[in-house]
Amino acid sequence: MNDARNTSSRPPADPTATWDRPLRVQFVHGQESGPGAAKAVYLAHHFEVVTPGMDTSNFEGSIVSQVREIEARDPDVLVGSSFGGAVVLALLQRGLFAGPSVLLAPAHRHFGVEERVPDRMRVLIAHGTRDTVVPVEDSRALAKTGTKGRVELVEVDDEHRLASLLEGERLAMLVRRSFMLGA
Repeated sequence: MNDARNTSSRPPADPTATWDRPLRVQFVHGQESGPGAAKAVYLAHHFEVVTPGMDTSNFEGSIVSQVREIEARDPDVLVGSSFGGAVVLALLQRGLFAGPSVLLAPAHRHFGVEERVPDRMRVLIAHGTRDTVVPVEDSRALAKTGTKGRVELVEVDDEHRLASLLEGERLAMLVRRSFMLGA
C-alpha cells in the first residue's frame, strides 16, 4: 500500500500545476482568529489543510500544539499569519520544521522571536504596505536574513489582514511558489 507521505514531495516544474496528490498545508492562525478563519477556509479550498486550534495567550503552548500536528500530518508547507507567523518562525529556528514556509505579516518582534530565518530554509514573506498592526519594516528586516535566494519578501498594497491575497489564486500561488525558492 502506498502511504501518501512516501509520495514524492517534489513540486512540478510549473508551480501552477497540480501535484499527483493534494499539497498538505498546515495553517497556523493569528492571535484573534482560529480554524474557521477566512485564510483557513481559502487554503482548504486549494489544498489539503489542517488548522490546529491553539491557545494564543500561550506562545510556547502554541508551538507544542503545532509540533503535534507536524508529527501527525507531515505537512509539505507551513503557512503562518501574524501571531502564527511568529510561531512558524520559532518552529524553523528550533529545528522543529524544515520545509517551505509562508509568513503572512509575521509578528515575530511582538512575541520576542529572534529576527532570523535559519540558513537554507525556504521562506516566503508577504506583508501589506498599509499594515498598521505589524510594520512592514519588520518583514523587510527579516527578509534580509537567511540564505540568499531562499528568502523572499512580497509586499502587497493591503492592510494587516491581507484580504487581497484571498482573491483568485494569489495566496495559493504564493504557497506553491515557496517551493521554488532557491531551487
